[in-house]
Amino acid sequence: MKQESMKVLFFIRKSKLLKNGEAPIFFRVTVNGQQDEIRIQRSVPIKLWNNTKGCSKGKDRTSVELNSYIESLTIRLYQIHKELVCREALITPKHLLVKLFSKEERRTVLGTMRKYMEDWTALIGKEYQKSTLSRYGNCYESLEVVIHEFYKKEDISFNELNGEFIDAFEMHLRIVRQLPQNTLTKYMSCFRKVIGIARDNGWLTFDPLAGKRKRLFRKEETCPTFLTLEELQRIISKDFSTTRLEQVKDFFLFCCLTGMSYIDVSTLLPTHLCRDNKNQLWIHKSRVKVTAAKETCTSNVPLLAPAVAILDKYKGWDSDNPDGPCLPVPSNQKMNEYLKEIATLFRINKRLTVHLSRHTFGTLLISAGISIESIAKMMGHTNIVSSQIYAKITDDKISKDMDKLMERRKKISAGEKKENDI
Repeated sequence: MKQESMKVLFFIRKSKLLKNGEAPIFFRVTVNGQQDEIRIQRSVPIKLWNNTKGCSKGKDRTSVELNSYIESLTIRLYQIHKELVCREALITPKHLLVKLFSKEERRTVLGTMRKYMEDWTALIGKEYQKSTLSRYGNCYESLEVVIHEFYKKEDISFNELNGEFIDAFEMHLRIVRQLPQNTLTKYMSCFRKVIGIARDNGWLTFDPLAGKRKRLFRKEETCPTFLTLEELQRIISKDFSTTRLEQVKDFFLFCCLTGMSYIDVSTLLPTHLCRDNKNQLWIHKSRVKVTAAKETCTSNVPLLAPAVAILDKYKGWDSDNPDGPCLPVPSNQKMNEYLKEIATLFRINKRLTVHLSRHTFGTLLISAGISIESIAKMMGHTNIVSSQIYAKITDDKISKDMDKLMERRKKISAGEKKENDI
């Protein structure tokens, strides 16, 4: 539809004078011969109205404010019309006037984010994790601070977003929140999702992140912490006199020997254990943290003798629930707290956590020459890329690969020399 197909007209009705003697002002929109009109809740003395120009001819403050309001309505209507033309949407006079005057059309950044966060809360455990919603909450709080500082407002519409605000938000996350690059990327991804919702619903017609995505969403390669075989053996060889530390040690070692996460081991049941034709004990268990929205994955882990010994040690630990969890497990927070104590006792200068055990399992398998494909199956990775990270962090594996290369080069050189002698 062409821009010239729309006409606007401001006029007064002398037959419907108000009690103060002024005439009400109406706004008429015509599109391809169809027209609709609405009263703009403004009035003007009849003697001050200019029919030709559709505005007040007075010079007083009230007339200037009225003319400014009329001009802003005209500009905004043409903007709405242009947006609809670009989207190839159906354009009618009534539709244009509804979008121009309806308060529902003004969608705000914080208001929209707040609404969707409330909706997503009902999906925790199904499509969202509690930690994910917590990150959205932190992102919301940061946005609230920056909007107040940058715009001096409590909230803004999506169309008020600009590049300068995005830069201010980034600086707040880097300097005030002191977020590392990868965490900053996660916060920006939360913000990007809200912007995507606005664009999909037509509340935003441009991308305020344009030209900034490469900087804001880059990921720095990290080197996960893991225990060496020597450090792991030091922990295995130690027996604790306190039941608390002994159980924590056994749980941690079981995670190191199976690569399972805290939630997966804490929900491990006897029904998840089975033996193959060679009498080898296996764990076959779907990962708990995989939601309905993601691809289902299962951990398939053959158990080493030390892991079987730990299971036997706690067999029947809960006589009231024999079909319950295989191991007694404290909370994840307590586990990490006690592991710090164990790290101090063994003089391990690393941040010992339950999740570190998963990294330890992966690096031990790589060092043992196990294939990436097998590691992915055992650790329940849906994407082999997740498993390849362990190949990058084992210096021992790199050293062995280089030794193999040198041996191969020696054999080739020896073969060439033998050929030359002949």
